[in-house]
Amino acid sequence: MPTISSGQQPRSALEPHQHREMAESFGTDAERYDRARPRYPQALIDRIAEVRTGPDSAPGVLDVGCGTGIAAQQFTAAGCAVLGVDADARMAELARRHGLPVEVSTFETWDPAGRTFDAVAAAQAWHWVDPVAGAVKAARALRPGGRLAVFWNAGQPPPGLAKTFADVYSRVLPGSLAAHQWAASPADAYAELGAKAADGMREAGAYGDPEEWRFDWEWSYTRDEWLDLLPTTGAHTTLPAARLAEVLSGVGAAVDAAGGSFTMCYTTVAATALRTDAA
Repeated sequence: MPTISSGQQPRSALEPHQHREMAESFGTDAERYDRARPRYPQALIDRIAEVRTGPDSAPGVLDVGCGTGIAAQQFTAAGCAVLGVDADARMAELARRHGLPVEVSTFETWDPAGRTFDAVAAAQAWHWVDPVAGAVKAARALRPGGRLAVFWNAGQPPPGLAKTFADVYSRVLPGSLAAHQWAASPADAYAELGAKAADGMREAGAYGDPEEWRFDWEWSYTRDEWLDLLPTTGAHTTLPAARLAEVLSGVGAAVDAAGGSFTMCYTTVAATALRTDAA
């Protein structure tokens, strides 16, 4: 399994974890988020869940930035005992309705209170955590040999549709990140987040060599399903209602022109390392 190279890039005031307004904007429509957001490959869930470091019959997983409990429910179905941590009380409340115990806190300020776990996981959330402080806190919560695994879903629509999406965003939101996102490889962008996470693990000094895992899969969307998902993503959660409606109208027309549905090629990118005995 390849190890992740060190990016060694200086942090700036524009680091994602410093944008708390956006980080805590997803709870504005927690029900939609829970309904529309994609799940994660079972092979990834099973690989994290296989770690056993203690006497418990079920592996213990701490889900950082658990949101509404999407990944947590998959870990629970895989036989894990899961505790969630999330900064947004609205997301946490919905996760509790799914039966997940959740503590409301940013991860950097969360107190493990002596509790330890086989795995600390973060699904689509680690970029909202300081990569070094988060890795240090995760080490406190992991038993020796436990795994820190942070991962993201990166989706790529068919090339022609991606270009049409880019045209819509360039017209409605010129110069924005959303206007450029379809021109680049999403998997590469998330790999950069993974590299930052790996650098944080190295700097924490509590882990073995970080690895990158990748899982390729596909999911088909109808027009309505895609338009249901878009408002839950970071480029959209803080848009004014009129501007969001304009985006959705243009994107919906693009999917209609493509036949009313399309298949998204996903790559789930994970950065992961094992806590060492010396931590």
